[in-house]
Amino acid sequence: MAMVSEFLGQLTLSYGAEVEPKFPTVVPERDFDPSKDAARIETAIKTKGVDEQTIIDILTRRSTEQRREIAFEYERIAKKDLMTALKGALSGPLETLMLGLMRSTAQYDASELKASMKGLGTDEETLIEIVCSRNYKELEEIKKVYKDMFKKEVEKDIAGDTSGDFAKLLLALVQTKRDEPSNVVDYEKIDEDARSLYEAGVKRKGTDVATWISIMSQRSVPHLQKVFERYKRYSPYDIKESIRKEVKGDMEKSFLTLVECFENRQLYFANKLNDAMKGKGAKEKVVTRIMVSRCEVDLMKIRTEFKKQHKRSLYQTIAEQTKGDYQNALLSLCGGDD
Repeated sequence: MAMVSEFLGQLTLSYGAEVEPKFPTVVPERDFDPSKDAARIETAIKTKGVDEQTIIDILTRRSTEQRREIAFEYERIAKKDLMTALKGALSGPLETLMLGLMRSTAQYDASELKASMKGLGTDEETLIEIVCSRNYKELEEIKKVYKDMFKKEVEKDIAGDTSGDFAKLLLALVQTKRDEPSNVVDYEKIDEDARSLYEAGVKRKGTDVATWISIMSQRSVPHLQKVFERYKRYSPYDIKESIRKEVKGDMEKSFLTLVECFENRQLYFANKLNDAMKGKGAKEKVVTRIMVSRCEVDLMKIRTEFKKQHKRSLYQTIAEQTKGDYQNALLSLCGGDD
């Protein structure tokens, strides 16, 4: 297992200019035969009562690229679109999860963003999670895909759907080019930013939110990690406590999400999964969104953080808190127990 995770750790993903390792639980199937998979899915869909397990076994153990090839083959043999066929054959949370897997990570994030801003009322939780937890490269890709899919700039939709400081923060994150991490540690700049954050918040009456937004949206992640450490020299409260004291509502949630992701992005997702599966019944929407969007990115590492933080495995938690075919699909994406 250690060798596998070492190998997976060599697949890389950019965080600014820095190379961030990838820790997926879903990797390409080695002996892959798209026409065989497509034929098996067609048989499973035609089976009386639908053979969900076969569909789960195939689609949760193939990479995005491979699922795309399966969809192409499926259309060739069944003369219909795989997404439409899955919609007709499946229902409930399993349907949502499987349709999510048929998109690339960026397409999935883009469609989740669109859904969070559609119709009456905004789903701020989804908006905050995606915009505040994705790194600059991921956001760039989401913006491109969003425009392709919906013929509209994501910035326009965000601006039309949110207001005030919340809109300013989200737009700054989506539009600003974050500084590239540097090998040179600029202690003067670290000190200056830490002092500015303190003077814009805890030190004064009222909060100068604009200063917070510009520092949090422009600086590189390694730089910000050092700024938050330095901040403790100036403020009687750490950065998270300061956020809780200074801002409320969506602004508080957004800044906390940013800080948690700058500190340890996988721990942020692990805690979010834990919260979504507390008490009676899982918050399926949140669980599905994280499992689908992270399974080819860093879910292996999220699993490790989950076990470390919550003293039980993500696999066990899913097994206890979900049921049926939906549970089987989640466990398969989880990729094993720890």
